Formats: sequence, structure tokens, C-alpha cells
Amino acid sequence: MSIFFFVLFFLLHLSTAQDDCTPTTCSKHGPTIRFPFRLKDSQPPHCGYPGFDLSCSPTTSATLLNLPNSVQVLVTNIDYKSQLIHIKDPNSCLPQQLQNLNLSASLFHFAHSEYDFSLFSCPSTRPVESFEGPTRAACLSGDGHEVYVESSAMSIYFPPQLISCRKMYNVWSVPNEVFDQTADLQLTWPQRVCGKCEAQGMFCGFMSNSTSDEFECFNPPKKAELKRRLVIASVTLGSFWLLAILIATYCFHRRKEIKREDHLKIEKFLEDYKALKPARYSYADIKKITNQFKDKVGQGGYGTVYRGQLSNDVHVAVKILNNTKGNGEEFINEVGIIGTIHHVNVVRLVGYCADGFRRALIYEFLPNDSLEKFAISDHDKHLLGWKKLLEIAMGIAKGIEYLHQGCDQQILHFDIKPHNILLDENLNPKITDFGLAKLCSKEQSVVSMTTARGTIGYIAPEVFSRNFGNVSYKSDIYSFGMLLLEMVGGKKNFDVMVNNTNQIYFPEWIYNRLDSGEELRIRIQDEGDAKIAKKLAIVGLWCIQWYPVDRPSMHVVIQMLEGDGDTLIKPPNPFVSANPPRVTGQASRRPLNKKLETLVDCE
Repeated sequence: MSIFFFVLFFLLHLSTAQDDCTPTTCSKHGPTIRFPFRLKDSQPPHCGYPGFDLSCSPTTSATLLNLPNSVQVLVTNIDYKSQLIHIKDPNSCLPQQLQNLNLSASLFHFAHSEYDFSLFSCPSTRPVESFEGPTRAACLSGDGHEVYVESSAMSIYFPPQLISCRKMYNVWSVPNEVFDQTADLQLTWPQRVCGKCEAQGMFCGFMSNSTSDEFECFNPPKKAELKRRLVIASVTLGSFWLLAILIATYCFHRRKEIKREDHLKIEKFLEDYKALKPARYSYADIKKITNQFKDKVGQGGYGTVYRGQLSNDVHVAVKILNNTKGNGEEFINEVGIIGTIHHVNVVRLVGYCADGFRRALIYEFLPNDSLEKFAISDHDKHLLGWKKLLEIAMGIAKGIEYLHQGCDQQILHFDIKPHNILLDENLNPKITDFGLAKLCSKEQSVVSMTTARGTIGYIAPEVFSRNFGNVSYKSDIYSFGMLLLEMVGGKKNFDVMVNNTNQIYFPEWIYNRLDSGEELRIRIQDEGDAKIAKKLAIVGLWCIQWYPVDRPSMHVVIQMLEGDGDTLIKPPNPFVSANPPRVTGQASRRPLNKKLETLVDCE
């Protein structure tokens, strides 16, 4: 199959190798675009001379040329033989852009004589009446003022007509015609770029075997040659579609086979699991429980969550797993892990459905949504109060400690974040979503992983790169620390803006405030609340230490949260440059965060 793809690619390249630089236009009546110009984002760089990039307006299909300092002009015609390019302002007011125009370092220059000018703003009640006086810039005038243009050489004498006017700015090296909206403005480019070829009625381009910017002349492609290439391209395209159909058919059958294997794997797991709780339901039961999926309460990449009822007083949340993705591992993780553990701070799995390829998970229903709603809203946080926030942090910590130490096997969650903390009717937190979790022996200090998993902003450095340490239960500690800082600050920890003015990583901002002894400047009602906020911040900073060995265990975290915040020791600065033990060179916190933002495979 790979050989076939290689042959197909070769044929496509053969039929289009000469055509990727074929002359083109932006519209039916637009100028022809060919070497030394190229159409940016549509033709490869070798199709044009550096700096000769044209683009098409997305709204008007006009041909545009970008000059230095973001000056953009409309191209109306290109005379390749005389090497002239005719331009206009897209907004019919080129003088408006002249203040930024500087062609001294550009390959283009005005074809007309160039002068220096000064622009003056005059009251409209005192217009310039002299016939030989300054030129009026009509498109810049208006709103009670008139704009006039005078030669810079003359303006030093300040003509009497301008005595009540204010000088605006100077414009350098432009022709008189730029101030005439009806004039035909022309730019020229160096004769060394294809001038000789064009004079002979030929095209030009870079030499194919040259390592420098050398040009060669060639005749325009003849109709017979173009027809031959069109036939080759058509045959190749037909072959491509035939191949695409064959591949699609193969993928369809292979996908069915994979789903069948997933189904068998899950059935084997459930056969071993049937003696345990929770209960198994059919898909028909699921439809009845959810009242035909009437009340949708959430949706994500995993699937859709509906509210349902097992009886008059037992409400549940039913997660219908997305069957367009291979989710056998996630399903087994959820059922196998949550179904065998019981803790007040871990969501309870009531039942599940594995009916053919349809899979669903049934949880206890928690009416107060997730912690994310309260963590990022100052209003909702105020409704909770800082004492309740501390209780919620304690509950989450105890739930994580139970996962790490309270089960037969250690459970690493790998996706601790506010969205995965649900709140019951008494606002008690419960950890949910174990789709990315891993089981390992309590004696196992290192966890092997083939790919990073988690959510951007909460992933520990060692999960992303082993250069920063081994993956272990300490990775969950890091995510919990990020969650605490988000609870304190009311903003995402991976945002880089604080108050929309100071560009700084938010947890680092918190550390700097504590380090300098300043207040956190968070909405706080009394001194007791301020102590709680400071305690949560210090514990959070301990948890996000750069190296796993420097982070406390969850047992120690609970002791810190239960203790007196005044006795807490401020942690080392986790944001300064650091040398990983087995890596030469330096790494800092924020470059890693930038790298994490580009991470695609986080599942």
C-alpha cells in the first residue's frame, strides 16, 4: 500500500511539476500573475522573486500588493515588458497611507519623479485660494478642516495661505501624482529581474538546477503541451479517486472489525465483572431511564450526558459514550475503577450499559454542576464563601489520597481539574471522569506511559517530558495544585493575562505577590477569608513544584490544609530557571507551558 501511494504521489508530481507556477489571476479582469510575481498562499516560493508576493482580496477578488510598513495598494495592471506595475489605493485615498510609506529598502520605486512634501491641516472657514498655492488633499479633508500639501522645500517659507494652519507630518520621496485621485500611479522594479527575457517576448524563472538566484528564459507553454498535461492530470485524478474508494471500503470493514474486537474485549471484561456491582442495563432500559434522552445536561468529546430517573426519588446522570471513537479502554477504565471503589469524595457509578456497540455509564446525579462554575466566577465564589472553598479543597484532597493509598491498587487519575469535580446538594466535592486513569501497584514508584495524557494547563511537566522526572502519583499532586490556584484566583492557570494589562503567568503572579509580602488583591470580606486564600495559594504553589520529588504527598497536603496557615513555610520559587538532574542546559516554567499549548495528543 505504501508503494502504491509513492507511485501515485510521483505521477501527481510529474503531471503538475511544471504547472504549480502556471500564470493565474485573482478575477476575470484582474492582471495576470506570473514570475517574478507569485500568488501568496497559493503558489510555492520558487514561483516568484522574494518580496514580489501578491494576494487576492477575500471580499472583492482584487489583486493586492503589500509594501513596507503595512502599506497595501490595489494592482490594476502589470506591464512585464516595461516592468511597470499600476497601482491605486484600495480605499481611494493613498495619501492616508503615505505617512508610513518608505520604499528606500524596497525592490519597488515610483516611476515618476519623487519629492518631499509637508501636509497641513487648515480650518475649513479659511480655504487656500491662491491658484499657485498648496495642493488640496481632498480625501483627507472634512469634519471642519481642509488638508493641503506643499513641497517641503517651500514649506520652510510658510506661505501666507498656511498662516492659520497646523503642520501634520512630512511625506518623503513620492511623486506629485499621489495626491491626485484620478492619476495613474506606477511602480517600477529592477531591470535585472527578468527584463531581458520579457523584452524578447519570453517568460523567465529560477533555474531549476541552480543553488543561487539565477534566471533562465523560456517560451510560454503551448496549447498542445497544456492539453497533454491536462490529460495526465485527469487520468491521475481518476486513479486517485479509485484508490480513495478502495481505501474507504477497506477502512469501513477494518473499522467494523475493530469495533467487533472492542465489543468482545468489553464482553470478556464484563463476564469477569458480573459478580460485582454496579448493575448492567440494556439500551432499552437507558432510553426509559432518560425518558427518550429528553433532558441533556452536558456534551463533550467523550459523548453526551442526560439526566434520568431510576425511581421516583433516585436521579442519575447517564453518559452515552461516543461510538464514533474507539472508547473501549475508557469504558473499561470507568467501570473497572469507579465500580469497585466507594468514597464520599468520589462519584458513585450506579450502573452501565454495554448493548452491542452502544455503551453508557450511569452515575449518581449531582445537582450543583462542577467546581469550574464556581472557581472562575467571582460572584459564584462569593456565594460559596472562602470557608466552603477550603472544605471543598479538603474533600478533593481526601478523595485523591483515597485513590493513591486507600485502594488495593494505586489509582492515578491524570485529569484532575475543576470540570471533573462535581458538587452534590450539600456542595460536597466528588471526583469524576476516570477515562484517562491508570492502575498500578502501590510499590510501583514509576508509571510507564507511551503518550502524554490530561488537559492543557493541568499536565505535570514529567507527563509531557521524562526529562523532568518520572511519572507517578506526584503528577496528580501537580494538577491538584493548579486547581487550588484556580480556586484562589478565579481564572484559568494557563491564561497569561492578569487584569488584561500585565503579561505574566498567573501562578507566578501569585508567587511574586506572596514573595514580596503584598496582598493577593482578591475580593475578600474579612481577615479570616484572607488567611484561607493565602493558605490555599501556598499549598497550591507547593504542589506545582518543578520536580516531582519536591512536591508533597497528598497526606502532607491534607495536613497543610487542616493546619494553621500562619505556620506554613513559603515554597521555593517554581518559576525560576532550573537545571533538570539528567539534562544539560536550562528550562523555565513558561516555555514548557507554551510547548504544552501546542500539544495535540492529550488523550
